[in-house]
Amino acid sequence: MLMTGCFTQSDLIRYIYQEMDENEIEDLVQALHNNESLMQDYLDMLSTMEHLDYLLLEPSDNVVKRIKKRSKPSGVQKV
Repeated sequence: MLMTGCFTQSDLIRYIYQEMDENEIEDLVQALHNNESLMQDYLDMLSTMEHLDYLLLEPSDNVVKRIKKRSKPSGVQKV
């Protein structure tokens, strides 16, 4: 896991999801102001999260059609 100073990627995620207490937030914000690498990691995470909102979470029409086609009875049934 990436660690910049005393903050990790997990800390950045906790910050983004507002899961830090006030003292941790103050320390992290100060570190973000003083550490370009940490700030870049933070900005990259925000960008990634924004892109996650646009992911396709449903199967394509083509996949649905193929599933329906394969699920049709073949006309021959075991007795």
